[in-house]
Amino acid sequence: MGRRLFANFAANFAAIGAALCALCVLAPAQASAQNVIRIAVPDIGASSKPAGGGVVDVLYANQALEKAIQKEGVKIQWTFFKGAGPAINEAFANHQVDLAFLGDLAGIIGRANGLDTRLIAALARDVNGYLAVVPGQGVKGLKDLKGKQVALFRGTALQLSFDSVLRSEGLTEKDFRVVNLDLNSAAAAIAAHRIDAVWGSSSLFILKDKGLVDIPVSTRGRDGVGTFKAGLVASSDFLRAHPEWTARVLETVLEASNWVSDKNHLDAYLQLEHDRAGTPVTVWRNELGDSDPAIFFSPLLDPYFVEAFRRDVESAKQLGVIRKGFDVDGWVDASWLNAALQKTKLAGRWKAYRTFALADKTN
Repeated sequence: MGRRLFANFAANFAAIGAALCALCVLAPAQASAQNVIRIAVPDIGASSKPAGGGVVDVLYANQALEKAIQKEGVKIQWTFFKGAGPAINEAFANHQVDLAFLGDLAGIIGRANGLDTRLIAALARDVNGYLAVVPGQGVKGLKDLKGKQVALFRGTALQLSFDSVLRSEGLTEKDFRVVNLDLNSAAAAIAAHRIDAVWGSSSLFILKDKGLVDIPVSTRGRDGVGTFKAGLVASSDFLRAHPEWTARVLETVLEASNWVSDKNHLDAYLQLEHDRAGTPVTVWRNELGDSDPAIFFSPLLDPYFVEAFRRDVESAKQLGVIRKGFDVDGWVDASWLNAALQKTKLAGRWKAYRTFALADKTN
């Protein structure tokens, strides 16, 4: 197959990658002292339109934040990063970002490395990871790939997802020849049979539908092990300097979360993702399955969500992704979210889960 076809596969593959993952020219560090809110998002778009998936695209496509805060004379500056989490953490460190819609591992790495941020809302949870393999190789599980080449996008939520699943099966990355490939390169490589497998997101089903891969392994049915999530992370400096702006942002995020959590809006949401990110409708339908969007897109910082971060921090430390852990409870600040839930009268909209067992049974 030609390179052009590989490029098309790669572009579609990148549209959902997680985390979840173009460096733009950022405003000066002094921007936070002006009437500008600087928002960072990993760019997952495969078209000319920037896209971040989920609540981000609902907000961006409708200019919801701009409309909500225009009376204050405040501008919203969006920066969509192809460099995903690592690039966003660098921007946080340089005081160039106020808020970020960020995947779990990026948020954890930033905090563990000393970034003064707070996790102020959830965006998505229980996002699954998948293993795609070259068809016809008889691969039924991860142990069948021992010694073979597996592509992994390091530094993203996918790395923690993969390593967590490996550990649950008594394996480590050392059991494989792991190659660090971004989503575009991984898609082209697996389609050309230059590697044996890829660990990625539901975008891999684009390749499966073309008959280019099999998907024998996923995080489904593992009691949350290997699933990943995303949240709204804020600079502590921004929270202290602009509490009124923070409140308005959270209220608007909740309104978008409420819309996308409604099953009656699912078709409209899937079409939005297709139009903005170039994501085939079938990809999101496969990820959501029969689950309730109100669970998947819940904004609550409930015990289930926070405990998932605790587990991930510990896993990241044990796997050597971070050198030392940190107090997740001290990082999470639910006060902004709770106030916004009351203000928008959405306090009873989503169900708070308390344990993994309860949430897993619901799913």
